[in-house]
Amino acid sequence: MAMTDEQRREAAAALLHAENTREWIDPITDTYPGADNDDAYAIGQHVTDAKVAAGRVIKGYKVGLTSKAMRSTSGATEPDYGTLFDNWFLDEGSIVPASILNVPLVEIEIVFVLKSDLGGPDTNAIDVMRATDFILPAIEVVDRRYNRRSTQAGVADSIADAASCGFIIVGGRPTKLTDVDIRHIGGALYLNGDLEESGTAAAVMGNPLNSVAWLARKLHEFGVTMSAGHAILSGSFIRARTIRPGDAIVADFGPLGQISFGVGLPADDD
Repeated sequence: MAMTDEQRREAAAALLHAENTREWIDPITDTYPGADNDDAYAIGQHVTDAKVAAGRVIKGYKVGLTSKAMRSTSGATEPDYGTLFDNWFLDEGSIVPASILNVPLVEIEIVFVLKSDLGGPDTNAIDVMRATDFILPAIEVVDRRYNRRSTQAGVADSIADAASCGFIIVGGRPTKLTDVDIRHIGGALYLNGDLEESGTAAAVMGNPLNSVAWLARKLHEFGVTMSAGHAILSGSFIRARTIRPGDAIVADFGPLGQISFGVGLPADDD
């Protein structure tokens, strides 16, 4: 059974409270067993509306579940998306306090920075290319606002929770799409000096352009258009890896440069 709008608003308020206080909650589908993906997108929009009303600024969107393997594992039939806010972009080289993290995983991907609005039911890869100013390499830390003990959080829970976005760090070397074959951009993830994962951007729906086009079409279903200046996280092309307090993380994108950050120790938060 679908949730009532009152229940959706209650769930949105609980997620927002969890993010603001670090008092993690049970997954939405535990509290509301009938919740489906439509409910989850509505919950996410309520969270977005509340944040904007409180002064937060939408800086873009992210696409998740872009690989067939991830969709198969999670039971999803298509990717999902979340809204990105101004306070989720951290400086390259930051030491991230352990206290702001819950169950963090790290991924590497490509960010599209738009020079014009992008949206519509028939958006395709050509439209994405025309709307893109430049691309940047990025690290996304995937995290959630749900209890650590909650191991059964599913697709709807992720959708409601901004597609499980924690924060983003972008590289400093903008690149035009005309200067690269984006499918062949490679990246390698190092944890504490050891190579953990590597891959190429072709792992993202065959081409990250496809994931951004999918996002434009999906957002259109909810009356949303991506705006000039927005940053669009197009999806990871490696498996997400767990990070822990004290870890040093480096993502090497070859000609596109490196990105690094660290996770502080709990004692550093005192």
